[in-house]
Amino acid sequence: MEIWINPACSKCRSAIGLLDAEGADYTVRRYLEDVPSEDEIRDVLDRLGLEPWDITRTQEAAARELGVQEWPRDAGARGRWITALAEHPKLIQRPIITADDGTAVVARTEEAVRDALAR
Repeated sequence: MEIWINPACSKCRSAIGLLDAEGADYTVRRYLEDVPSEDEIRDVLDRLGLEPWDITRTQEAAARELGVQEWPRDAGARGRWITALAEHPKLIQRPIITADDGTAVVARTEEAVRDALAR
């Protein structure tokens, strides 16, 4: 499994702590440094079963500058959202765990991390 983190994020540190406590085998991806491509973001969205606006941190400064709150949330705008996430990775909700079974979870709670561990 892989976990996308921002080391400055307390939710990310908590998720890593739980994975370590459970002896999980995982890879850390510091996604602000190792920025996911648009294809990788599409893949994670498919694995999550979510749309790009569902994992966008709309309160970030970059989101306000881009005006994402006003963007349509439909199939026609999906590519625009994905491009914004790839160009401004800080907008990606974190942490995201990709599980070994091909699924993924936004692991902001202990429950979500445990869900990923169970897969």
